Amino acid sequence: MKCHNCEEEKLSKEFPHEHLTDKCKKHPLLHCLRCVTKSVRVHQKCSECGVEVTKDNKQFKQYIETLEFLFPTVADGEDAIQAESLSPTGNNSESEIIVTTLTGECISVEYNPSQTIENLKDMIFKLLETPAVNNCLLYNGTELKVREDHDQQLKRLKDYDVQPNSIIYLLVLLYEVPEDFDDVKFNLSWEYPNRGIEFLDASVFLYKGSKVLEIVDFRNKNSKAGKAPAVKHSGDVRNDDERKCHQTIDVSMKSLPSSVDRLAFTLSAFTSPDISKFRNLSLQFYDARCPRKQLCDDKMDEVASSQAVVMCFLTKTNKKWRVVSVKHPSRGNVLDYGPLKDTIASIVQREKGIERSKISLFFDWFSL
Repeated sequence: MKCHNCEEEKLSKEFPHEHLTDKCKKHPLLHCLRCVTKSVRVHQKCSECGVEVTKDNKQFKQYIETLEFLFPTVADGEDAIQAESLSPTGNNSESEIIVTTLTGECISVEYNPSQTIENLKDMIFKLLETPAVNNCLLYNGTELKVREDHDQQLKRLKDYDVQPNSIIYLLVLLYEVPEDFDDVKFNLSWEYPNRGIEFLDASVFLYKGSKVLEIVDFRNKNSKAGKAPAVKHSGDVRNDDERKCHQTIDVSMKSLPSSVDRLAFTLSAFTSPDISKFRNLSLQFYDARCPRKQLCDDKMDEVASSQAVVMCFLTKTNKKWRVVSVKHPSRGNVLDYGPLKDTIASIVQREKGIERSKISLFFDWFSL
């Protein structure tokens, strides 16, 4: 993920998940923790909006703690931070390439111009656990193919003139929706924590471009856009005797208004600070005709410490709907969707940062 201030590629965890002040909530979180904390120390201002922020600000102190946890050599002092310049992966080698995802996760790979694209995809699978068949690698607007059409010769990095220290974009497409596809289900279930009764919430954000048209959740159970509700929420389906609960979101693709071009599926904790305390958490996202075929990765281990998660997008491009993997941690919940909106906005902003030709190329590339 690229910081819009220092313009360096960073890991997603090197960005704040909460705003410094309520006034800062008008903008997405696009500056990295280093840039934000430096602005507060030097100028006593938010680096993005210029709102006055003092050093005793609670969020500023949490930013410093996060940096100290991520980089133990970083202290609360400008000299200490300036003394060390880290690459996105902590590797300052002059002979590497950076592979970065839509959500900012990135890895470094030793540069070898003779490396095959097939081998690079296998390495990415081992490091990021994204199946090679679902991966599209893009460099300077060109797809890095394993083989050219009707050619059995394996392609190599040098065939695409990939240079040292280059950035290669990794896009992960989970599923392309067939034209006769209509009903998709997003089912969230969990068992209550050992003490008390606490809730999780499945929500879906309907977008037109970058504008949120509406949010469907346990309070707003039916979408209002269109002639008939295209998105329906079950509300809480509780079984207090067994200490279980679930929520289901039904989406009728054919009933969605033509103006809707993106659905963002999220889950969040209602009162708990994170989702890790919920037992037997299960997430199913599937075509109603084929419930056993998951359309979204349901592993939660790496995001369990977050209050909310943006799980995936249903995105329409060139009149085709596709499921795009996201699984990005966030703050926010049904009581305050602001942080979740900001997280989604930052992901979409990053998507736009990859030239439109790259995105179009990717979507043209993949078909079932």
